[in-house]
Amino acid sequence: MTTDPVAPSPVDAPPPTPPAGAPELPSGPPEATPAAPSEAPPARTPRRPRPVLLLVSGLVLGTVAGGGAGYAIQANRPPTPLPPIQVALPSYPAGALDPAVAAAAAPSPLAIDGDLRKLLIAAPSGSTAWGDYPDTPSWITAGELAEHDGMTAAVFKQLNTHGFRRAVEIDWKQGDLKVRISLIQYTADRAAEAGARTLGRSLELFAPEANGGYQVDSRASYWAETTEPYYGADAVAQRGTVVMEVKVFGTRPVSPEVVKDLAKRQWERLA
Repeated sequence: MTTDPVAPSPVDAPPPTPPAGAPELPSGPPEATPAAPSEAPPARTPRRPRPVLLLVSGLVLGTVAGGGAGYAIQANRPPTPLPPIQVALPSYPAGALDPAVAAAAAPSPLAIDGDLRKLLIAAPSGSTAWGDYPDTPSWITAGELAEHDGMTAAVFKQLNTHGFRRAVEIDWKQGDLKVRISLIQYTADRAAEAGARTLGRSLELFAPEANGGYQVDSRASYWAETTEPYYGADAVAQRGTVVMEVKVFGTRPVSPEVVKDLAKRQWERLA
């Protein structure tokens, strides 16, 4: 039995033999062909200095040179003494202070001071207390004073922002009349606020020298807590920092003589 010869593999096959007369090829890898030389870059021309750089350089050099020259000149000069400080010295009176002159130059004290309750007129004999209101001269607060008016919150704010200092009051009931007399005092620098309580109404004088007046209502009003009608009359006047207020309430129109008499008597207590 015969076997066919095994054909050589491509790896084992010898390289092909070039034909006769062919040029001999290099056996190694092909060498890189050098690139053709490119054109040479154009020669650069030297830059000229910019005017801005020259200007900045000149300013810097000039500042440095000027500062150095000024320092050298100033350092060689002798020191100059500073002028003395001019201060006005306090002046004092040559003699002893006169207490009377000092008191006259000082702000005047309150025109009305002390216990305001002593300045209120007393309730007449035979009168009775008017509810829970004080029937003897008593101190009252700004809140209690504001409760007498319809706009309690507004009156309370007005009193406390316009120099309210203190107040006293007395109330009584006699027959069909109810009477309330109040003295309201403001601080010494807010006397104008006291005078504002006497403005804005057309009043009749109850005394020639009184800084205020009185009025009588011709129409009935109603109490806030009930539907019971009443007629009112009131008087107001200012003396210094104190405002006096007299109010009379009745079930029928109040006689002008009643409110005028009460207002005049209270005004005389403030004189």
